[in-house]
Amino acid sequence: MLLLGLTAGAGPVAGQGDPLGRSPSRFAVLDGVKLHYKSLGLGRTAVVLVHGWACDLSVWRAQAPVLDGRVRVVAVDLPGHGRSDKPVRAYSMDFFARSVNAVLEAAGVDRAVLVGHSMGTPVARQFFRLFPGKTLAMVVVDGSLRSPGLDSAAIERQVAQFSGPNLRDLWPPMIAPMLPGPELEAARRQVILAAQATPAHVVTASIRGMLDPTIWGNDLVGVPVLAVMAKGPNWPAAYRTYVHDLVPDLRYEELDQVHHFLMLERPDLFNALLIEFLRAQGVLKG
Repeated sequence: MLLLGLTAGAGPVAGQGDPLGRSPSRFAVLDGVKLHYKSLGLGRTAVVLVHGWACDLSVWRAQAPVLDGRVRVVAVDLPGHGRSDKPVRAYSMDFFARSVNAVLEAAGVDRAVLVGHSMGTPVARQFFRLFPGKTLAMVVVDGSLRSPGLDSAAIERQVAQFSGPNLRDLWPPMIAPMLPGPELEAARRQVILAAQATPAHVVTASIRGMLDPTIWGNDLVGVPVLAVMAKGPNWPAAYRTYVHDLVPDLRYEELDQVHHFLMLERPDLFNALLIEFLRAQGVLKG
């Protein structure tokens, strides 16, 4: 299926449908940490794209073409990731959320629809907690709004899995099942390279940040939310019920026969849902 230079499971054609790739790099600063981002279009209301753990802003390359020219778009490299600085420090969801805010201030954005993939979901939720007046809506992309419920020992076991000298070798077999099939080779390679470029101290500190029990409260998410999830055992019926109670204004969509990087695997399906939701929020032209 052809969609603005994209095929299902493929990225945009370079120089033809890749506005994110062509956009110049920009930088903001928070606590002395330089934050890389890209901006498309103009306006003080923006769709803000927040990648997941050990990834970078390039995972949104299949969304930028359908948004470009219709709404302001800001894609962020979270600290420790992509072209942002990677100091040795704690990488909490609070720090990530404040980093997103620093980017929005530098970009001149007052209100945002935050689109968060995987770890980007608790980042977006923490942003809402810290900056509710700036949060117009949220899009959850196969990310969790419920605590994993791990104790400190279990968290340390998770960290230990990514603490050895062979971290680079762990990524290919871990990521391959999330982007299966020969038609997804380019996307798979892209995600693996981004993960391998993420330093070990960022990888492990981000795990602790994600699993920190203090960020997983049951406080209501008081903005409209679109949740687009990969149908499967990770998201049982009980989770859907929990999220409906947590988010009064929720649209919950499950995509069948897709995997964790569903916005790269099936951009045709994901983009259609995203565009419809953004239109409902009144932020989209055309």
